Amino acid sequence: MKLISSRDNPTYKLALKLTRRKYRDETGMYLLEGVKPLEDAISAGMDIEQIFVAEGTGEHNLPEGSTVMLERNLFAELSDTRSSQGVIAMVRQQSSEPGRIMKLASGDGGMLVLDRIQDPGNMGTMIRTAEAAAMAGVVLIKGCVDPYSPKVVRAAAGSLFRVPIVQKVETEELLDTARKTGRRVAVTALEGASDYRDAGLGGRDMIVIGNEGQGVSESFIEASDLKIKIPMAGSIESLNAAVAAGILMYESQR
Repeated sequence: MKLISSRDNPTYKLALKLTRRKYRDETGMYLLEGVKPLEDAISAGMDIEQIFVAEGTGEHNLPEGSTVMLERNLFAELSDTRSSQGVIAMVRQQSSEPGRIMKLASGDGGMLVLDRIQDPGNMGTMIRTAEAAAMAGVVLIKGCVDPYSPKVVRAAAGSLFRVPIVQKVETEELLDTARKTGRRVAVTALEGASDYRDAGLGGRDMIVIGNEGQGVSESFIEASDLKIKIPMAGSIESLNAAVAAGILMYESQR
């Protein structure tokens, strides 16, 4: 197996750039760390550009043609975990061609819309829950955290490969898509909202989950078809965004 020991190696230099969102956006690739996540990506048919194995790491059943060994100090600069398994891959992101949101919305199944979500753990958890709740896909409104950042990738686990994700969507584009495909837009709100159990959430609704601190944007609230709330006992003022999303997704599918 080829050993890379120089920081000037072109393949390594590209991988190092992928630790920053700017270059993930430019190249359409990201870093995936861990043996099981890589196995899931391969099983899902994801496009694996390159696999790096840390020098001295035990044998793994990895594709030989696309696998190289990295000197340990170089590998450490790519790794985002404290106890790395010694395997990192460069993986191609899901397609982001124009019109993909319309294609997704024209099908069946509910859709989760994330409005300026900033917490990577929340986003990853919501993507994972969206798969479990049989949602058709997840739409990320412009201003959301990068879905291909290391923390989101870990939290989403293999769901990142299996759930259709459309990112950097403008609010008006989403609303226009909803109108053209006959989907209702359901938002969480405090005023004029119905108990989620009585709101009649349906299997093709677009469920909008807002920013952790500011909630759903006014644009969505004003254009929404359904305003819903989740009752809370005691002195609790709000639920974690991922928890709220899970409750509403399962309710819509029920």
